[in-house]
Amino acid sequence: MKLPIITAEQRQQEHKGVKAVLLGQSGVGKTSQLWTLPADKTLFIDLEAGDLAVQGWQGDTVRPPTWPDFRLLVAFIAGPNPALGKKQPYSPAHYQAACEKFGDPAGLDKYAIFFVDSITALARLCFQWSSKQAEAFSERTGKPDTRGAYGLHGREMIAALNHLQHARGKHVIYVGILEERVDDFNRRIFQPQIEGSRTGLELPGIVDEVITMASLPDEQGNLQRSFVCQTLNPWGFPAKDRSGRLDQTEPAHLGKLLRKISQPLAERQLQYATSKPAQPQTEPQQPSQQGA
Repeated sequence: MKLPIITAEQRQQEHKGVKAVLLGQSGVGKTSQLWTLPADKTLFIDLEAGDLAVQGWQGDTVRPPTWPDFRLLVAFIAGPNPALGKKQPYSPAHYQAACEKFGDPAGLDKYAIFFVDSITALARLCFQWSSKQAEAFSERTGKPDTRGAYGLHGREMIAALNHLQHARGKHVIYVGILEERVDDFNRRIFQPQIEGSRTGLELPGIVDEVITMASLPDEQGNLQRSFVCQTLNPWGFPAKDRSGRLDQTEPAHLGKLLRKISQPLAERQLQYATSKPAQPQTEPQQPSQQGA
């Protein structure tokens, strides 16, 4: 058996999906970003039942009611992990159970984008399930053990997010509420509103993009919705750009943002070539004085 090497040419021709979390305070218009996405290629995973802002949106929706249902959906989207045991989530056996429940996975081929609204509600759903498992109760007394529940909750959330990373050709957008608080030094701190600390800490390292949607003043001082995309920003918003193609702020249009990140390699190379700084010219050599 030959070593399955993927050449640079093959890798560059692969269609890579963007995994991103879109954060913003309540009411800023995060869910309304669905209007900027192609309805025929987007599946709305509605966990909040808060779709009033997109009531007329013409795309498809799925509403997993429990955490096990969401895990089955994750396996159905991203496929099986052959390294996992038969009883583990996202194993081949778990994937087969998802196919038996949801049907032929080829039915997902029409979707290029999965819009999960919201990761805040998803974490609550996961914790409700985790707090009812055996690990959430003391073996000695049988009383609820909060540490065990939160430990299980953290592992479950991270496993689901990591597995969705393997849906390589698909965009996955997680919407989340941005929480503002003041620390002991009276400084404003912004962080995702997610049940438990582990998911919020590890989430930026899992996804490709962390985008904060906020109302920022333009050159005339008028407030307008913008995406903050880079870690170093003057507002202290959580942000990260693994692609290296986004400016510090971008227009609040998720469809255009995904197209900018996913632009073809030839276009990126052309853009880089035209934006490279000119090389400094060397001083011309003086003619030799010998034989003058």
